[in-house]
Amino acid sequence: MEQEHKIVVFQEKQIRQVWHNEEWWFSVVDVIELLTESPRPCKYWNALKTKLQNEGHVELSQFMGQLKMPSHDGKMRETNATNTESIFRIL
Repeated sequence: MEQEHKIVVFQEKQIRQVWHNEEWWFSVVDVIELLTESPRPCKYWNALKTKLQNEGHVELSQFMGQLKMPSHDGKMRETNATNTESIFRIL
């Protein structure tokens, strides 16, 4: 089955999403950018992942995947993605 890609606009920010395993999966970096207003959301996310793993939250990777989504340059690139339930876990 071909994956369906969509972009959701929330508070004038774009959040990429893809239909995967019968549910919507969202770009973690896009959600991080929206919530933190960080000018460097990828760096913010990498630092947060490291901090969570150092605190013993090793199960984080179990709830995520690398899915291809359209990037800002229009190419399909793999990005950290997760479903709605896991986005709330990250928050």
